[in-house]
Amino acid sequence: MRSKLHIRAIATMFAFIGVLAPALAQNAREVPLDRAQVRLSFAPVVQKASTSVVNVYATKMTVQRDSMFDDPFFRRFFGEDSPFFERRPRKSQSLGSGVVVQSDGMILTNFHVVDGADDIRVGFADGREYHTEMMLADKKTDLAVLRIKDANGEKFPALEFADSDELLVGDLVLAIGNPFGVGQTVTSGIVSALARTGVGVSDYQFFIQTDAAINPGNSGGALVDMNGRLVGINTAIFSRSGGSNGIGFAIPASMAQFILTAAQNGGELVRPWLGARLQEVTGDIARSIGLPRKRGALVSEIYPNGPADDAGLKSGDVILMLDDRMVEDPEAFDFRLSTKPVGGEANLLVLRNGRDIELRLALKPVDKDAEIRQITVKGNSRFTGATMVQLNGYYRDELDLASSIEGVLVLQVQRGSPAQRMGLRPGDVIRALNGEQNLTLDRFQELVGEGARGWRLTIQRGNRVINSFISG
Repeated sequence: MRSKLHIRAIATMFAFIGVLAPALAQNAREVPLDRAQVRLSFAPVVQKASTSVVNVYATKMTVQRDSMFDDPFFRRFFGEDSPFFERRPRKSQSLGSGVVVQSDGMILTNFHVVDGADDIRVGFADGREYHTEMMLADKKTDLAVLRIKDANGEKFPALEFADSDELLVGDLVLAIGNPFGVGQTVTSGIVSALARTGVGVSDYQFFIQTDAAINPGNSGGALVDMNGRLVGINTAIFSRSGGSNGIGFAIPASMAQFILTAAQNGGELVRPWLGARLQEVTGDIARSIGLPRKRGALVSEIYPNGPADDAGLKSGDVILMLDDRMVEDPEAFDFRLSTKPVGGEANLLVLRNGRDIELRLALKPVDKDAEIRQITVKGNSRFTGATMVQLNGYYRDELDLASSIEGVLVLQVQRGSPAQRMGLRPGDVIRALNGEQNLTLDRFQELVGEGARGWRLTIQRGNRVINSFISG
């Protein structure tokens, strides 16, 4: 009886597949229709893509001394000039992966793989090794671009970029890299999710999530589609044990292409700037403005004379689309805006007072006039050793500060300087000095030059406001 039921179930399944087959044939994304198709091999895709994936060996020289003799007691006993305190160079090496994206030897990898390295080599699966030079390193995206130095005109197999915006959840993908330094390894899986945020790996949160096994050493390697094209750069895993738990994250190819283009154009990375503060559309906000679900990016502040102000954006607007792409949240907007070249315009679809309106946003970089002019306090002053700059919209975005906050920003503090002993830190905003508010850089310089018996400061440090008095 059971065997007859099985036969009927199988017959019904194949009949159902027979009905679906013509429709599936019209779609490039087809599910396997029989056992023979399930047994098809990924080998052709691997052979096409794996020759473009390299191992990255980043060597960094650090200086270290015996921690026992760092103790103040031993310093006083032996003296600072004792040979016990001699600093010893130490070599450390990190291992990751990279992807050749141009036949002349341009390679994409993760910033965290090569950060601070003094020497970076890449090794191909066939045993060839080359020294590289850094063309661009961008901490915000956790991406870096290397170029093979001693190629001598040799051409290298390069991966073609795919349009990562065309990925769908459920698409098959392969992850290729060098996990744990065991050698080139290929794992398969599907796209588990798109536009993942809150991962905390880089400033631009818009990751491809996959269940293809990704482990330490895979960082900077390739995530490829079934056509052997690059859809992402493997970057991070979610794991409590350090190994793969089936939750891996890759930076989309669209961002990788943007970083590569910047490296090709001299290494200067120029991103468009909105000139506004955005926040998430919560469920309560969505209901209050008539949205059927929470989506979009709510404009909470407009910086005067910035691109958003010029475009006509207003506080309370909800950005729903950027060009032809949906905006699910502020992170998605930041990502999509950051991948656009400066100089042109973008279309914004905005919800305002229950109506959809279209605006044109000029894709302009941030005005860095205030950023260029810096002062470093010198002489006999409590502020000596601090490098200051006028707070502007660019730095407000970087520090997530309200547009109402004015003052001078501490960019750097020299180690051991009076400014450091005074308690100043990079990122502090001096909002008031001896009662004077809305400080300009010139006025700050005048006050410090005039001197005083003491200094009353109001400092913005992150979300905290600190009031203090420092004797002169």
